[in-house]
Amino acid sequence: MDKLQVTTRSHAEFIDITQEVNEILEKREIKEGVCYVYVPHTTAAVTINENADPSVRKDIVNELDRLVPGNGHYTHGEGNAAAHIKATLVGSSISVPISDGKLALGTWQGIYFCEFDGPRRREVFVQIMKRE
Repeated sequence: MDKLQVTTRSHAEFIDITQEVNEILEKREIKEGVCYVYVPHTTAAVTINENADPSVRKDIVNELDRLVPGNGHYTHGEGNAAAHIKATLVGSSISVPISDGKLALGTWQGIYFCEFDGPRRREVFVQIMKRE
């Protein structure tokens, strides 16, 4: 398993990690299989979404803020309950098929690390599984 280090700079942001995941895949020289990406944090997530227009990522962050406001009435006392909820809604892992040695992402898709309680230094685990 490989680990990526991600340093976030904002309280909430989406960081494109597609290139870093591709670099791990290229080292493996696997033609067919699955790439599993996992975030081992309870206030961060990973997702696949549009990579062409950065306003899409901003729209997602804004809508999540509207749905789960930071100043909501939560019982969790550390001040980051909204971040936990957002991370749960987005999810901690994704799986991407590998076809002909490449991630089988759509034309406009990218892999995004989603920070909801930054800025921080985070880890992302990447596991490449070869088809037998």
